[in-house]
Amino acid sequence: MSFLTPTLTSRLSMTRVVTAALMVCAGSGLHANEWSSYGNNGTKFSELQQITPDNVTDLDIAWQYSTGELKRRDTLANKWAKVQVNPLLLPDSAGGSLVLCTPFNRVIALDPASGEERWVYEPNTRMMGYSSERDPDGTHTPAFANCRGVAFWESADASPVSECSARVFIATGDLRLIAVNAHDGKLCSDFGEQGTVHLEAEIRAAHPPAAPGEVKFPSPPIIINDVIAVGSSVRDNHRFNSPNGSVRAFDVRSGKSVWRFDPIPRTPDDPVYAEWAPESAAQTGGGNVWGLMTADVERDLIFMPTSGPSPDFFGGTRPGDNRYADSIVALRGKTGEVVWHFQLIHHDVWDYDNAAQPALVMLTKNGKDFPAVVQATKTGMLYIFHRETGEAFFPIEERAVPTDGVDGDVLSPTQPFPTAPPPLVPQNFSKEDIWGMTVFDRAACRNKYADARFGPIFTPPSLEGTVVVPSTAGGVNWGGGGMDPNTGLFVVNVLNMPHFVKLVPQSELPEATQGAPENTMDQATRLLGTPYGLQQGPFMSPLFTPCSPPPWGELVAVNLQEGHIEWRTTLGVLDRTMPMPLPLRWGAANFGGPLLTGSGLVFIGATADDRFRAFSTATGEELWSVVLPSGAFALPMTYLKDGRQYVVIASGQHPFIHPTLDDHVTAFALPVKDKNN
Repeated sequence: MSFLTPTLTSRLSMTRVVTAALMVCAGSGLHANEWSSYGNNGTKFSELQQITPDNVTDLDIAWQYSTGELKRRDTLANKWAKVQVNPLLLPDSAGGSLVLCTPFNRVIALDPASGEERWVYEPNTRMMGYSSERDPDGTHTPAFANCRGVAFWESADASPVSECSARVFIATGDLRLIAVNAHDGKLCSDFGEQGTVHLEAEIRAAHPPAAPGEVKFPSPPIIINDVIAVGSSVRDNHRFNSPNGSVRAFDVRSGKSVWRFDPIPRTPDDPVYAEWAPESAAQTGGGNVWGLMTADVERDLIFMPTSGPSPDFFGGTRPGDNRYADSIVALRGKTGEVVWHFQLIHHDVWDYDNAAQPALVMLTKNGKDFPAVVQATKTGMLYIFHRETGEAFFPIEERAVPTDGVDGDVLSPTQPFPTAPPPLVPQNFSKEDIWGMTVFDRAACRNKYADARFGPIFTPPSLEGTVVVPSTAGGVNWGGGGMDPNTGLFVVNVLNMPHFVKLVPQSELPEATQGAPENTMDQATRLLGTPYGLQQGPFMSPLFTPCSPPPWGELVAVNLQEGHIEWRTTLGVLDRTMPMPLPLRWGAANFGGPLLTGSGLVFIGATADDRFRAFSTATGEELWSVVLPSGAFALPMTYLKDGRQYVVIASGQHPFIHPTLDDHVTAFALPVKDKNN
């Protein structure tokens, strides 16, 4: 039985504009039919061309698989789970399975042609924070469960299957790194302790230490040659000395530690340690890599998007720019040595973590190849650097920004702005911009935020409350963008909804707010170890409609070589997200990312309207859409099996914007009689 309903499909003829392949997904080492790493190693592009703009409306369900998590877990556990997985297709030498993970870290291998289950590995992940364990302040840490994907490695020398020559790695929510045989899902006994590297004790004892559940592994590890590295999520908006956010690397065969990179410099021998006050370098946490990393295997480089240091929204306990936080950092894969780094946000007090996976592309500059890495950001700005040197492709200017924050904090007088491409989302908001669906909504918004502070990007948090634009969610979030080397276009989904943040002196907070697990618009919670509490939430009216004008979600295509926006189109409708279902094409809240194909298509879910869509890469026209069982806040992928191209997407709930529970993975393909390759 199909759970899908066709909607608003149209067959559009189109003349493809094909340019010279100025941009090549170099350094990935991937072939047309491979999708053996997350996001196809950040390219989010496949050369496959069987599904085209002319036949995409003929797509139908090839198979649909339920992971069974809705039945296996209770409602509360599923409520706090995020379905964001990007499946991998393993090569035939490793069994040829389609491999994915559930939010609870179950690893599942499917037949890519039928969706039939081949094997399952159950790690029995402990829901840290969901149990009776408590933080030192007596509260529970929110028990978000998430697994964005697994990692795959295969030995260069052909070894017997029994020796785990092909491995699937899973990083779990309870801080384990596990290796299983890609052929049968059994533990690789020569890795760590009988297949597992246990990291909870090390992470809880690191400096600063972690309480149960404060650190988790939501994203897949990155593999470069014979080294596997894993980043982590660190609980934010909680305390000034949040846990250590180190990236840890291990030998893929033995599981032995190879190197560790702490984004907060702890010792004087680090080149940026001198920029920190010794006491703040010792006690500051975070700066972690909770998003996705990218590997340039040929150059032995790992590109890491680091997040903000602790705590968010107030930096008085960590004076200075706080490097290597909020940066793109290039590390040597074998040693963990910092090759170069560039900070994209100085002294972050806006929660502008870098989360999107860096994308590897090839540009030309002064008639020469320019191997580039592109970092998309929550601010909506794109930064382009030379992979080997960190040289900027377009000039980056330090521009003056507001510095009148709260007492006890000293903000950076400037922030780095790329001169091109232009920002993908608005970077200013005034009271005159307040919007409402009706005059009543607009009046409610004006009244609710009458005393709030408005202004340009980098307007600091304040005691009266600040409308933060772009939102702390982006701009561009972890889904990032993809690159089509045929058109020279980088396509990315963006969110256009401001955020509201207010700092409240601790003396004004009731004792009941001490260490409360969640921040809400109605109650401020303490930023432990600082003079303030934090009140935050979406910029919405009391009637739960945005106070900013649409479109609230868009898909944007950027010509990276020339540095301009080629097209933009609205992403999402309101017919499934409003109390009164209205088919208004005003854009929707979105988390996830795109898939681009060699035939000139962009596939994307990401929206809270439950749609999965296909757009023309050249023009941005929406060509096809279907309704999924729930939102697809995940990254789609594609592959060719037995001469048939499949496009696969996972659907499920998102605790912040879409509570409809689901546990399906759906594969689309052309009818067999219509396949043309």
